[in-house]
Amino acid sequence: MKIGKNSVVTLGDSVTDTAGNLIDGGAHPIVYLHGGYEGIFPKIEEALSGKSVGDSLDITLAPEDAFGEYDETLVEVEDAGAFDGKVELGMQFSQGDDEDALLYVVTDMTDGKVVLDANHPLSGMEIAFSCTVTNVREATKEELENKVANG
Repeated sequence: MKIGKNSVVTLGDSVTDTAGNLIDGGAHPIVYLHGGYEGIFPKIEEALSGKSVGDSLDITLAPEDAFGEYDETLVEVEDAGAFDGKVELGMQFSQGDDEDALLYVVTDMTDGKVVLDANHPLSGMEIAFSCTVTNVREATKEELENKVANG
C-alpha cells in the first residue's frame, strides 16, 4: 500500500542537527494520519506521499518548516525571589489559559535572576530528519472522525 490521504503511517526515525549530532534517536516510532491532519511537519508529509513500506527519506528542514524561528519575545527574566527559592534549571512553568498556555523552561539562573524561555528547544535550528516507512494501513472510521491515528 502506498502512503496517501487517510492512511496511517508508521515511521522509524532519527533527527540530527546539521552537524550530525543526534537529537532524537527514534526510540518510539512515529505514527500519524496522513493527509493534512497536522500529525507531522507538512514538508515531511509531502515528501512521504506515494512511498511504501521499506522506503526511506532523508530531508533537511529549515526552522520555518520545523519548530519555527527563535522568538526573543518568548524569553522573560524574573527575580529569583518570586519563586520562593524553589527553582532549578530545567524546571517548567505553564502560564496563560489552557488553550493559549505557554510552557516556560528555566534556562539560566544568575545574579538573583531567572531566565524563562517559552521557545521550543529546537526553534531556530535547521534539522535533518531521516526515516523509514515501517507500516502503512487504511485509517479506521474512528481515526478519521478524530483526525488522529490511534497508534
